Amino acid sequence: MSITTTVPYTLTRLGVVMRPEPGNANEAEGVLNPASGRAPDGTLYLLPRLVADGNVSRVGLARVQVEGGVPVGVEREGVVLEPDRGWERGADNAGVEDPRVTRIDALDCWVMTYVAYGPLGPRTAIAVSSDLREWRRLGPALFAYDDALDMDLNLFHNKDTTFFPEPVTAPDGTPSLAVLHRPMWDLSETKPGQGVRLPAGITDARQSIWIAYVPLDAVLSDIRSLTLWGQSRMLAAPEFAYEALKIGGGPPPLRVPEGWLLIHHGVTGTIDSAFSQQQNVNYAAGAMLLDADDPSIVLARTAEPLLAPETEEERSGIVPNVVFPTAIEEIEGEHYVFYGMADSQIGVARLDRVRS
Repeated sequence: MSITTTVPYTLTRLGVVMRPEPGNANEAEGVLNPASGRAPDGTLYLLPRLVADGNVSRVGLARVQVEGGVPVGVEREGVVLEPDRGWERGADNAGVEDPRVTRIDALDCWVMTYVAYGPLGPRTAIAVSSDLREWRRLGPALFAYDDALDMDLNLFHNKDTTFFPEPVTAPDGTPSLAVLHRPMWDLSETKPGQGVRLPAGITDARQSIWIAYVPLDAVLSDIRSLTLWGQSRMLAAPEFAYEALKIGGGPPPLRVPEGWLLIHHGVTGTIDSAFSQQQNVNYAAGAMLLDADDPSIVLARTAEPLLAPETEEERSGIVPNVVFPTAIEEIEGEHYVFYGMADSQIGVARLDRVRS
């Protein structure tokens, strides 16, 4: 099946919806990369990453203020996740970072994936909630060994994980929950000298978007099975100029007439270390269309970004030149994408479908 570069969607920036609060120690180094969700009463919330001095991150809760159908600001309602577990804290680092939240009706709950920044660096962790306020940690994600890959995916740092909102059919024919993730192949980040290790059949060491699956029956029997991922395969690798360094997933995939719409980020520049805040990168937002029945099939992807750093808020901050989409919500019939701006503030853009 051929892949086209026609993805009939655009993003139009609308402005900043959340800035760091003066005097708030939890936000001293920025507010960014939020998850989102609607509470049982219909109230729309962001769950922003709040960064304190020393790059220590928490997940907050902020009610979205809407005027004329457009998000214009937030009202803070506290912190819902602290880095207070041993595997979220290292000797000189700590954090619960970059949450994504998916409402999965089949489970009657919200599922949060987040980066636990612990003793060995960043790894994916999962929590669930019935109200967006109280979150039950299920622990770090664990990959089943797959002989076809000839590699233990648990060895690697992993980020940019998010679940699809509806069950799909896994490669083995099992009704499953699909999840996107981004393995990071350089083991030197954890143990100097080990270098880059690649699974069997993978020749491009650049960080790419992968897809894995969790059998639905197992999760319905025990919610803790959400942490046990299998049948992992590469979904998409960097292909275009704005993705030259790496790509990663953004908000939970959105069901659209063409299939699944995945807003993602593409990166150019130079990465210094997974343990440092980058200063020589450029993050832009693109999009892919995935097959409705088999989301491991990419139908189309954008050859040019839908949104790139242009405004002062996007070009100047803790990490300059970054737009980093992480949440998408419908408000009065329109879809809005929330994104991190230079790792310092949160912006919003309207998602429009191009009419043919």
